[in-house]
Amino acid sequence: MTDEKRLRLRSLDITIGHFEPGPENAITDVAGVTVGHVTCMDGAQTRTGATAILPHAGNLFQDKVPAGFAVLNGFGKFAGSTQIVELGEIETPIVLTNTLAVGRAIEAINQYTLAQLGNEQVVSLNAVVGETNDSVLNDIRAPRPMIDEILSAISAAKSGAVDEGAVGAGTGTVAFGLKGGIGTSSRLVPIDKETYTVGVLVQSNYGGRLTVADRAYEAELQHDKDGSIVIVLATNAPLCSRNLQRLAERCFGGLARTGAALSNGSGDYALAFSTAASVRRTPARRKAIAEIATLSNDVVSPLFEAAIETTEEAIINSLTMATTTSGFNARTGKASTVRAISLRALSKR
Repeated sequence: MTDEKRLRLRSLDITIGHFEPGPENAITDVAGVTVGHVTCMDGAQTRTGATAILPHAGNLFQDKVPAGFAVLNGFGKFAGSTQIVELGEIETPIVLTNTLAVGRAIEAINQYTLAQLGNEQVVSLNAVVGETNDSVLNDIRAPRPMIDEILSAISAAKSGAVDEGAVGAGTGTVAFGLKGGIGTSSRLVPIDKETYTVGVLVQSNYGGRLTVADRAYEAELQHDKDGSIVIVLATNAPLCSRNLQRLAERCFGGLARTGAALSNGSGDYALAFSTAASVRRTPARRKAIAEIATLSNDVVSPLFEAAIETTEEAIINSLTMATTTSGFNARTGKASTVRAISLRALSKR
């Protein structure tokens, strides 16, 4: 089956929300944020991978970033989440992968972080790993991606345009009975005299009744209800961890707008972090009383709205950029094919 040329949502003349996107309309529009993928497509059965997100290019363990974490339905695994909730910070790269590869992703992050200059005395760290289950198209019981493959995703992280669709952690995922995957988007948000950037990257693998820009998409869909999604939000707005948690919670507004079923069998997770230098948790700030400049509660509502818009568009981009994929259904032990969304149907809207 030959796919139509894949296009992002805005290339189909469909826009979501009113804030303008950044130059790449991607999470990497937040300065310093980089993304890397490893895609594992071998033989007829392996359709999986990993996606790494680095909040900045320095030593994350030494210069931690404030973060907030939110759960809408917790049927899933999100390694490192309890320490993020407790301390409000991230100290490692963030890796997305498949359900049974979470342990290998933790080991890859451990190896990467412990090897960094300045971390010679580190004996404990909090690896951050999110997952969705790609067993509809992937032999998930096989040990892929391997530790060295996940390390390669971390090492490959770069700024600029982000590959989307059936790549990295989205290689074998399914959403709304269609091929899901990795999607991203961004927004520029003016507050007072400053303009801040909000960027989101998603790993879509969930169900419901697909809605695109407030209109139902009914092109021969199988309305799967179960599945999961991981949403990662980055911003350069100076926010405390409490308001970053509130920002993460708003991402679920964008998820709901896509028609998500939010079922018993879904794992719906959102992680938000700030790259602003004024709120970074440097060694000096962690050892003493520090003055930290953050945005107040009264001015953050535009960021909340941008989080909703950006999440919704990132999810739809994960679908429009995905390609029809054949693989192995680990539950049935049979070959499986999941087709991509019809761009012709979308463009006629």
